[in-house]
Amino acid sequence: AGDSFVSPARLSPTGNRYMPNMRRIVERLSRGRSFARNLPSDFGGARVVVSPDAALKYLKPGESAFSTDLLNFARTFVSPGSTVWDIGANVGVFTFAAAAKTGPTGNVLAVEADRWLAGLLDRAEKLNREAGLRVEVLAAAISDKAGSVKFNVAERGRASNWIESASPRTTAGGSRSTRTVPTIPLDALLDDGPWPDVVKMDIEGAEVLALRGANRLLADARPIIYIEVGDEQSAEVNAILTDADYHLFDGDVPR
Repeated sequence: AGDSFVSPARLSPTGNRYMPNMRRIVERLSRGRSFARNLPSDFGGARVVVSPDAALKYLKPGESAFSTDLLNFARTFVSPGSTVWDIGANVGVFTFAAAAKTGPTGNVLAVEADRWLAGLLDRAEKLNREAGLRVEVLAAAISDKAGSVKFNVAERGRASNWIESASPRTTAGGSRSTRTVPTIPLDALLDDGPWPDVVKMDIEGAEVLALRGANRLLADARPIIYIEVGDEQSAEVNAILTDADYHLFDGDVPR
């Protein structure tokens, strides 16, 4: 398929003026709560540990709880034996979908800066271990250099968490807490395991920083990349990937 850059569809806001207050109440009540859910049947019984504190959609029934874009990307681009990096793994929907597709001969690395979400990933890894799914969890943020950074846990869903050097999304609703987390450049990960065939990245405004620390990844490893990019980062991300001779595709348009 060649090298790819894909951006998923954006969600449109609801027109119901009573929904925001109800959503805030549910978001507050769901903090710290989690439960296991099965991914769709074509992922071989793989399970994830989800929380409405990450995103309220995990309360929805069936496959509607999961991002169709992420599942379809795993279905299309992850093959048996692949090495996959999930950068900004959240609760690991793509992580464990990819693990199911790459199988016991592949490798999946889930990188998540939120220690609480990383704990959910660890729990899901244990649930899937008997099925032979190989997932390693790394609790760190990705940036352009090794060090540390202030990390903000979003007042609303943890899917909108952000590092201090990135601009917060409007969906964050402010910060409920701030902590210091380690940062690692993507190129450093190349030294510790097999090079990735596929990389998914969703890191809430830190995409440019991540790609600035990915020169070897883009030049030598050249994985297929699925990346969510906001309007503020889009032009610079496009320029970095174009300069690296990547072909860019719009995730909103059928392939």
